[in-house]
Amino acid sequence: MAGSALAMRGLTVNGRPVAAAAERSAGRRPPRDLSRLRGPALDLGFVLGAMLDVFLNPPREAEPYMHVLSGLACVALVLRRRFPFAVTLATVPGFLTGWSELAAMIALGTLARRRLWGWQTAVGAVLVAFCRFMRWPPAEFVQLEWRQHLLNLIYGCIVAGMPVALGLLLAARQELSSRIRELAASREREQQLHAQAVRAEERARLAREMHDLVSHQVTLIAMQAGGLQVAARDEDTRHAARTIRDLSTRTLDELRQLVGVLRTSPAEDGESPGLDRLGDLVRGCDTEVSVRVEVAVEQLPPAVSAAGYRTVQEALTNVRKHAPCASATVLVRAEDGWLLVEVRNTAPHRAPAAPLPSGGHGLMGLRERAALLGGTCQARPTEDGGFLVRVRLPLPGGKG
Repeated sequence: MAGSALAMRGLTVNGRPVAAAAERSAGRRPPRDLSRLRGPALDLGFVLGAMLDVFLNPPREAEPYMHVLSGLACVALVLRRRFPFAVTLATVPGFLTGWSELAAMIALGTLARRRLWGWQTAVGAVLVAFCRFMRWPPAEFVQLEWRQHLLNLIYGCIVAGMPVALGLLLAARQELSSRIRELAASREREQQLHAQAVRAEERARLAREMHDLVSHQVTLIAMQAGGLQVAARDEDTRHAARTIRDLSTRTLDELRQLVGVLRTSPAEDGESPGLDRLGDLVRGCDTEVSVRVEVAVEQLPPAVSAAGYRTVQEALTNVRKHAPCASATVLVRAEDGWLLVEVRNTAPHRAPAAPLPSGGHGLMGLRERAALLGGTCQARPTEDGGFLVRVRLPLPGGKG
C-alpha cells in the first residue's frame, strides 16, 4: 500500500507529470494592462499613419471639401473595430476625391478580418479598387489614355486585394491560435480525467486485494482465537484468546471501512464540479446549447453528478472543436434506476478552418469513469450528420 501511494505522487501521462501542465498554463497568462492598451495604441498609430499619408501627398489644386473628406476618412479609423463596413464606406469619398488611400486600405483590411470573405468585404474591395482606378475630377479621368486606364486598373486590384488578403490571413491565424489554445486546454483536461481513472482503478484493485486476502486472513485469526478461547483450560489463555478475537473483529470492521474508502471514486472528494454547475458550464460555452434537466441534481451522489458534468463538458468541447456553428442539446434525466446524460449536436454548418489532431483520451476517459461507477458510455455519429454521446450511470437503490 505504501508503494502504491508513492507511485500515485509521481503519476505521469504520456511521459509527463499531470500536475506540470497546470503549472505551465498558469505561468503563460499575458499581463492584462498591456492587452488593454494594445488596441487603443494600434488605432492611434493607424490614424496618425493615415494622416501622414494624406499630408505627404504631392500638393495640387484642391477644393476644401477634399481636405475635409480625407481628414474624416482618417479619423473614422477609430471606429474600425466596431463598425468595419461603415468605416470602409466612410473612407471611400476621401479616397475618391482626396488622398486617404492608406486609410481606405486599413479599413478594408479590418473589414476582411472581421467579416471574412462576405458580401460586405466584396463591396468594400470593389469600391476601394474603383477609387484607385477613377481619377477625380471626372474630366481628368476622361482625358487619360487607355494605357493609363489599364495601369490604374491593375493598381486598383493591388490596392484592394492586398488588404483583403492580409485581413483574411490574420483572421485565419487568430482562429488557428484560438483552436490551439483550446486543444491545449482540452488535452490537459483529458489527461486529468485519464489520471483520475487510473487512480480510481488502482484504488479498486487495492480494495479487492485487501478484501480477498487480508480480510480472509484476519477472519481465520478471529476463528482460531474463538476456538482457543473455548478449548483453553486456564484463565490466562482464555483471556489472551478473547483479546485476540476482539482485536481481530475490530480490525475487520476498520478494514471494511478502509475498503469502502478505497472503492469511493476520487470525484467524491468535493474537488470536481457536479451537475448543479451545469448552467455555468453552458453559459461559458460559445456554442448554442439547449438544456433539459428532469432530475433533482442536488440529490445525486457526488460521483455520479461529477461524471455527468464531465460528460457534458467533454461533449461540448468536442462540438466546438469538430462541429463549428453546430447547435447542441443536453438531456439529464432518471429512468429505471439509471441516470441518463445525453449530449446531441447537429451537423456542422461548415468544416473546421484548420483541422487539428485530437488528444484521443476524452471519450476514453468518459468510458473509464462510467465503467468504474458501473455504467456505460456510448458515442456515435447520428443519421443527420451530427454526433451523440450518451452515458448511463446507476443510481442508489435502482435496478443498476
